Amino acid sequence: MKDTNKKSLHVKTGDRVIVTTGKDKGKIGNVKKAIPSENKVVVEGANMVTKAQKPNPMAGIQGGLVKMEAPLDSSNVMVVCPSCEKPTKIKHEIKDGKKVRVCKKCGEQLDV
Repeated sequence: MKDTNKKSLHVKTGDRVIVTTGKDKGKIGNVKKAIPSENKVVVEGANMVTKAQKPNPMAGIQGGLVKMEAPLDSSNVMVVCPSCEKPTKIKHEIKDGKKVRVCKKCGEQLDV
């Protein structure tokens, strides 16, 4: 049975983030995919895994070992503010009747 409660993450697809824990600690990349139901994100160039792939002649896929990004928990990443270029926590404010994400360090708006 699927969970009907809507979950949200502090990061969105396209955000620039830094990995704070694990083997890729300190690595900076963009969020390729956010998976709110599992509380996970896929970051470009981080948490790389090698996966064996079977060939599929119908789709033109060649078999072999493929390197790809695996999801990691969203609590292990921090958003990098585009204006101050520092990892920061996110604060929510209401501006012009809309709820927006704001950098806690410099006060600059993250949502464009």
